[in-house]
Amino acid sequence: MRIPSFVVATALLALALPATAASPSGPISPTRLSMDVKVLADGKLAGRAPGGPGEAGTIAYIVSQFKAAGLKPAGDKGGWTQAVPLIRFTTASNAKFSLTAGGKTYPLGQTQQIMAWTQRPTDRVTIQNAPLVFVGYGVTAPERGWDDFKGVDLKGKIAVILINDPDFEAEPGEPVAGKFGGKAATYYGRWIYKFEEAARRGAMGALIVHETAGAAYPWSTVVASNGESFDVVRADPAAIHPLLQGWIQRDTAIDLFRSSGLDFEGLKKTARTAEFHPVTLTGAVFSADMGVKTAQLLSHNILAEIPGATRPQESVMFGAHWDAFGQGPADTTGDIVRHGAVDDGIGVAGVLEIARAFAQGPKPQRTVVFGVWTAEERGLLGSEYYANHPKLPLATTAGDFTMDVVQTAGASHDLVLVGAGQDSLEADLAKAAATQGRAITPDPHPEKALFYRADHFSLAKRGVPTILIMGMAGGPDLLKGGREAGDRWVKDYTERCYHQVCDNWSPTWDLTGAAQDIDLLFEVGRDLANSSRWPDWNVSSEFKPVRAKTAAARR
Repeated sequence: MRIPSFVVATALLALALPATAASPSGPISPTRLSMDVKVLADGKLAGRAPGGPGEAGTIAYIVSQFKAAGLKPAGDKGGWTQAVPLIRFTTASNAKFSLTAGGKTYPLGQTQQIMAWTQRPTDRVTIQNAPLVFVGYGVTAPERGWDDFKGVDLKGKIAVILINDPDFEAEPGEPVAGKFGGKAATYYGRWIYKFEEAARRGAMGALIVHETAGAAYPWSTVVASNGESFDVVRADPAAIHPLLQGWIQRDTAIDLFRSSGLDFEGLKKTARTAEFHPVTLTGAVFSADMGVKTAQLLSHNILAEIPGATRPQESVMFGAHWDAFGQGPADTTGDIVRHGAVDDGIGVAGVLEIARAFAQGPKPQRTVVFGVWTAEERGLLGSEYYANHPKLPLATTAGDFTMDVVQTAGASHDLVLVGAGQDSLEADLAKAAATQGRAITPDPHPEKALFYRADHFSLAKRGVPTILIMGMAGGPDLLKGGREAGDRWVKDYTERCYHQVCDNWSPTWDLTGAAQDIDLLFEVGRDLANSSRWPDWNVSSEFKPVRAKTAAARR
């Protein structure tokens, strides 16, 4: 693949830098990180949209760096890439939705009272007077003694579901309190899980009641997609997606329940008990007439490896996503490119630096796989595709290390860990941090469910133990300015530049702290790649039973 001319000079300069760097970031160089991001965030890559005009140049640069480091291709047919077939769904602007309850029919405005879409390959969704059934939090968790469905037949019906976990609003003394981690979100609280569980239960459609606290974002975030969504091409989409899925406003739900003779808040409280049974909304039906446009496109993951010297079928993975949001509304300078420098140019640069570091040392005992994913911003789709078509078996993948947003504010006393309390890799991370004179700080906002919103999750939900660096969780305790300065960096980035044009490379960045954080993953991953250990999920994690199903492969 030809490398676009504008990246050549920067690439050569990055390669000319020393292969090692001075402590405290080990072999991870802040200078090389910056130079890689500068290339990846260049406007000529047009915001790195999957299938967009910048994809070829993005892939060419990343592949050139893997080649220069001496890695081997791990993609399709001996190449560097894995083809990822995607499908884009666009809901027609004239879609119509309505509810009938209490003998009255009233319309639901798309983006106003409802936000609905489909991820089934069809040109039209038509639903006529489908009954509605309230299924509480829509959770089936045998290991927690929880089943919201109780065997109720949902075929031809619309499931109405609460967001978050059954214990999110639990009061002290309620039996459910702490059963799902309290304020800390579990996978059961995520909207993706709820839609998939509704599909598994045979529901025609699923509508989640939006509440800002439980969702961890406002209604404006729900409607931001404007009816567009993506998925990987699936052999059986109906096994994963209801025909219609979406959200309804809380006030709309309250009115709907009232019209059916039900008390919304009272039923929410009942849904926090293991004895809850689904409730049919008597006399209430839902209708939809929604045109859909579908288009297939082909994007690519990038895969490289260092084969293991003694146990090549066992592996350790490092990953980040190369895609960003393409182009959007112009900023005050007229720039329309959403450069994706921090999200996730630095993560990709981290993968490249870790690859270079591994290439300089002795060959690891286990194979080390480097995945640079497409379509993360469209729903973790590149990593999801890989998880269904892995290079090496996930049952014998010892661990995954993912970088998605790494802070640019300088050295810190700690690393804020998203998903703290999940698996045994965290103890290894803490030991590595101690050698840097640093500590691990648990995510201060676990209710935001950031652990379920990055590419590592595609592997985690299939049982692979993981560690995620995500700088949006909470501010690090910076050497210059402390926690207050770290929180200020997070606030400024998330409110001003996240997914916006201003997420661009800057010569003023201080990547000392980023290099230290990335070095932690390298150190832990290198030790794991040169061991026979199998990290495991903690007893409290919903992924421990998943991993246990493949235990025989690791004996």
